[in-house]
Amino acid sequence: MNRSRKFLINGIILTLTTLLIKSVGFVFNIYIAKKVGSEIIGIFGLVMSVYLFAITFATSGLSLACTYIVSEKFATKDYTCAIKTVKTCFIYASFLGIFGMSILILFAKPISEVFFTGQINSSPIFSMAFGLPLIAISSVISGFFTAIGKPFKNSISQVIEFLVKMLATIILLKYFFTKDISTICSLLIIADVISEIASFVLNIIFYYIERTKIIFSNKCSSNYKKEILKISFPVAITSYIRSGLSSFKQFLIPISLEKYGMSYAIALSNYGTINGMVMPILLFLSVFVNSFASLLVPEFSRLLAGNNVKRMKFVCEKIFQKACYFSIGIGTCLFFFSSEISYMIYQNLNCDFWIKILSPLVFFIYIDTIIDNLLKGVNESFKVMCCNVLDLVSTIAILYFLVPIFGMNGYIFSIYFSEILNFTISSFQLRKRIKFDLSFKNYILLPIFASILSLFINSIFEFSFENFIWYSIFKIILYLVIYIFVLIILLKFTKKI
Repeated sequence: MNRSRKFLINGIILTLTTLLIKSVGFVFNIYIAKKVGSEIIGIFGLVMSVYLFAITFATSGLSLACTYIVSEKFATKDYTCAIKTVKTCFIYASFLGIFGMSILILFAKPISEVFFTGQINSSPIFSMAFGLPLIAISSVISGFFTAIGKPFKNSISQVIEFLVKMLATIILLKYFFTKDISTICSLLIIADVISEIASFVLNIIFYYIERTKIIFSNKCSSNYKKEILKISFPVAITSYIRSGLSSFKQFLIPISLEKYGMSYAIALSNYGTINGMVMPILLFLSVFVNSFASLLVPEFSRLLAGNNVKRMKFVCEKIFQKACYFSIGIGTCLFFFSSEISYMIYQNLNCDFWIKILSPLVFFIYIDTIIDNLLKGVNESFKVMCCNVLDLVSTIAILYFLVPIFGMNGYIFSIYFSEILNFTISSFQLRKRIKFDLSFKNYILLPIFASILSLFINSIFEFSFENFIWYSIFKIILYLVIYIFVLIILLKFTKKI
């Protein structure tokens, strides 16, 4: 099987798996949002920011180091060094995971008092600690399977993890649900930890099965430990800074909105609406981009190792062309049908305005995901992290100075500023590294024109449905189908010209 076909098959497997998880997860998150309310969703978002920082510390760039080094070693058939790399990453991950767990257990109470100002007790922080060592080791195994071109094993693990998490959450909320915010947050975290245990066990089994298939033929001559540290250390340091700043940013949002004049409860509710209800809608179909983008890391590391510059340039141009068509189609769909989407999902129009306002960000978010993975593939992870840190520092400054003056308008501006700044810097870095060509007319203007024309054609058709939700679904699907056909016709027309 050639590399292009293998890449496509792996991408489709990851896409379908992630789409399944996201689809069910999206419905599941709606269930949780309705059950607990937007204010608790806001609080839980802050709890998760602490959890994500702890996970960042536990993983510390080891997954990326494992992916990059193992893919290189497999390309040269140096299997001994590849497995020794994985083992060393296991040791580092175990140490960092246990150390992070100890810190959270010891400082759970101070963290809850300082960062949550009495909103919750220490139980959610204490609960999240026990999952860190498992997450750290699982991340290394995930990097290993990505490197050897078998990401479907990661997909199986993710599906099982999600199903266990969903089942555990439903059971815990059914039998232990109260109005206490700390208890609800703890139950959601415990469900996540239970799912991590299931995922960890499955990952270990998959890894040892795969390892038995590898034939060791030579001694490892390279200094793989030095290579691991060379890749993971700068990534880890910048990840700590980035994740720490990101967590601080999340806590700053409701505080700044409160300074504007809102009550803290309303500020949390608005924060929960944007981050917990609107952003998941915008990011839902990013699965089609993210799955293929994650596979670009080992692919481009191989191309870089072989100094195949022409191939990198060709792949970049093709990927960006398809990604622009896709992201603009989704973004315009969200913009044109924001009311229908809000009502279909939440049975109200509370999110309508925010979906419409934030829909243009789809283009920048989706394309930036691809750019970041391409940069990681050509060993520019440090620059990606530096870009993210600069973005976070700038955004924090906006949140601190402008949001207390302009309220939600300042908050929306901070989101736009963050995404566009990150996109611009990352694009410049990639263009500097890989000299690829982009056509603004064909990649941007053409799909925008196609979307406007599709909306006009869509509006011509009138259908009567008794159920508004079914009517909305039909209109949205019809719009997307028309968009695809119009885009194909325009592409053929411009090609002839």
